Amino acid sequence: MQPIYIPTDSSYAGSQCLSPKTEISAQELDDGTGSVLSHTERSDTQSRGRPGHASSAVSPAEKLAQVQRLAERYARENQLLKANKELIRCVALSRIVHGEGHWRLAQAFANLAHSYLTLRDLPAQARQHAESAKNILLRGVDMSNSVEDKREILETLVTIYYTLGLAHLQQNNAKDSYVNLQKVEKIVEELDELQEKKSVTAKISEKDIATALGRVCLLQNKPSSARNYFEQAVNLVISSEGDSAPELIQLYKDLAKTEQVRKKHDQAIELLLQANSISKATYKKPSVEAADTVLLLAKAYAASGSSDYEDAAGKCFSEGLAVLQTILGPDDSQSLNARVEFSKWLIQIGKKHEAYQLLREAVTSEADFSEIVSEIFSIMGSISLADGKISKGYKLLKKCVGIQVILYGAQHGKTRETQSILDTLKKSGSIGNQE
Repeated sequence: MQPIYIPTDSSYAGSQCLSPKTEISAQELDDGTGSVLSHTERSDTQSRGRPGHASSAVSPAEKLAQVQRLAERYARENQLLKANKELIRCVALSRIVHGEGHWRLAQAFANLAHSYLTLRDLPAQARQHAESAKNILLRGVDMSNSVEDKREILETLVTIYYTLGLAHLQQNNAKDSYVNLQKVEKIVEELDELQEKKSVTAKISEKDIATALGRVCLLQNKPSSARNYFEQAVNLVISSEGDSAPELIQLYKDLAKTEQVRKKHDQAIELLLQANSISKATYKKPSVEAADTVLLLAKAYAASGSSDYEDAAGKCFSEGLAVLQTILGPDDSQSLNARVEFSKWLIQIGKKHEAYQLLREAVTSEADFSEIVSEIFSIMGSISLADGKISKGYKLLKKCVGIQVILYGAQHGKTRETQSILDTLKKSGSIGNQE
């Protein structure tokens, strides 16, 4: 069997890796991840082989296995920082046990990168460590002696390119994301030849890959391709977990977004009704998650522009807003955002006075200086101006621009736009003449 090489953007490149088991001193253990072995672990490592050293001392290989189990346990228990810390230690120990050029070190870096992305939501750090893993494997890996090694190396490649793809996606780099995720698809095809699997790796499933590709296609404004990937993900979930699985909630939301981009509003509404049904069955008590789903349904009704959906939209907006205010409080940003979306729809259907009242309730107390509060003052000011209440509108827009100056600065586009309206009103000479 020939060595396998890691795909680059244009070709397979590299040379066979000799994978020496190089000893690394304690001073060299800082690998750029910000962590080294503990004092005790260094002592154990440095004293091995000395005359009189106790045979019961834990070897680096044994310690590595312990740390790997700890990382897995902390991840299962949702102790995210602890899991990440243990994965950093895995990198240091893998360097000692396997050497600088060994694929096991690449595997440790890949697992660390994946944890930065999925456990800590830090895409920049995830990319850095995934690139470190890829650079180790770019030299080529000889897998002629073990099918099991080949399977693990392919799984490591999946972790590397999936992590890079998802990290680029989170940073809105659609092109780079798509390139990396396409590589994942190709590697999975090779992995299929080695094992009958339900998941691609222990951490990454075919559903995860299809979902990520769907989101990239949506970012690239390719809704038809996105829909195909999301439908693939839905089918995978239904076949393994049934048609009421909580994972389907987000997938139906994603599918609905693709239909809205395609101006297929009725299809989007149907998908969000399914998501809402599963959400209510999953979250027995009022929850932020369920409120988010019902508010998306409300916006889908509103986006259709059909008068047939007005009652349903109003009911969903009211329901979602009430739940958020109960759980998070009326001044929370999510509650305020829901209130703003509700008010925009009321204006859309000609109920601007109801919209004004809804927004006024949100700023009865002293408001924080936030983007959503500035938007509330902007909408209220616009309603007042439309009603001919020039002085009231001016005062509200003055509050709006005051917040914008603090948030964005006087030269920001939003600030200048609002200030331009105020200047025009002031020049008109009508300020103070009407209420």
